[in-house]
Amino acid sequence: MPSRSSLPAGSAPGPAPKSAPDEKNRLAAEDYPDTTLRQIVRLTLGGETLRVRLSNAFGTAPLTIKAAHVAVSSDLASARIDPATDRALTFSGRAEVTIPAGADYWSDPVSLKVAPLTSLAISLHYAAAPSVQTGHPGSRATSYILAGDHVAAPDLPGAKTADRWLQISSVDIVSAKAKTVVALGDSITDGYGVQPNTNLRWTDGLIERLKGRNIGLLNLGIGGNRVLLDGLGPNALARFERDVLSQSGVTHVVLLEGVNDLGTLTREAPATPEAHKALVEQVISGYRQMIDRAHGRGVKVIGATILPYGRSAYYHPGPQSEADRQAINAWIRAPGNFDGVIDWDKALRDPANPTHLLSAYDNDGLHPNMAGYKAMADAVPLSLFGN
Repeated sequence: MPSRSSLPAGSAPGPAPKSAPDEKNRLAAEDYPDTTLRQIVRLTLGGETLRVRLSNAFGTAPLTIKAAHVAVSSDLASARIDPATDRALTFSGRAEVTIPAGADYWSDPVSLKVAPLTSLAISLHYAAAPSVQTGHPGSRATSYILAGDHVAAPDLPGAKTADRWLQISSVDIVSAKAKTVVALGDSITDGYGVQPNTNLRWTDGLIERLKGRNIGLLNLGIGGNRVLLDGLGPNALARFERDVLSQSGVTHVVLLEGVNDLGTLTREAPATPEAHKALVEQVISGYRQMIDRAHGRGVKVIGATILPYGRSAYYHPGPQSEADRQAINAWIRAPGNFDGVIDWDKALRDPANPTHLLSAYDNDGLHPNMAGYKAMADAVPLSLFGN
């Protein structure tokens, strides 16, 4: 069963040139040949055996990784590892792996005893740059880049740094009884505003609450994500199969999507009443599609209400956009649509001005601050995930 560290491929939403990642979200091509990239991820569950999934999902040519290692991180603010925990990863018994274009590749299981909430360092030695980078710019974690093969090195002094993840897609902790909960969402789930290496996303707060319940939590948030259209990553419907249903042992998905669909409709210019009505219908239809697909695999879907964003200077929503949000939230709350509901709108809105986030929880009118993310974690009824 997977731990928390499932990492959405967010910087490259598709193979077409217009979907290539922004320059600011890429590593320079010259940083790759004969280079080690060390990345830090946080687990939910503990265990004694794990495996790592690498991804070339958006690549247009095969990608060769010369070697890969995994170890327990000694310090979230550096590249240091505990050398006693260093393990080489193999792929069908080989140290080197070539991942076909568009594919993922699982490592062989490796014996490594880890406690719950352990941070792992995953080190990859590249032969050359990917044709198109598969990565996630919203890592809220620092990665380290150093020329040469240093996958087993205790530290990487002099390494360049980048706050993003590349190629690693998820980590599975082997467990016979664990459940897996996938958090599918946008920048609010991704943790916009969280400083690197602090682990203060709402999902991190929920991980703390879930400790000891044998439930793995996977954060599949992508900044700017929408139900219907691509943004910094594929739309929620397009990535639902890979990012949710393909996860090991998945039993539940928490779905928080829709604010970017609402906001972009009128960000540049007003929309007609017909366009507002159509958007609400299409978002709800998208929810239905994901619910039906999940139920077909025996997975429960927990709907989360869209948070108020009336003070957002980015989207500057008007009364009709607020009416759209209320209509979608009413559908989310209505019995029989989702398998359960997390009412984050109610938990974080200002009672005196319900189109706004409560000031104590507000970052920028759209995203919660750190207190807001904690309030989100605290508002999740753990009973939604069973005993």
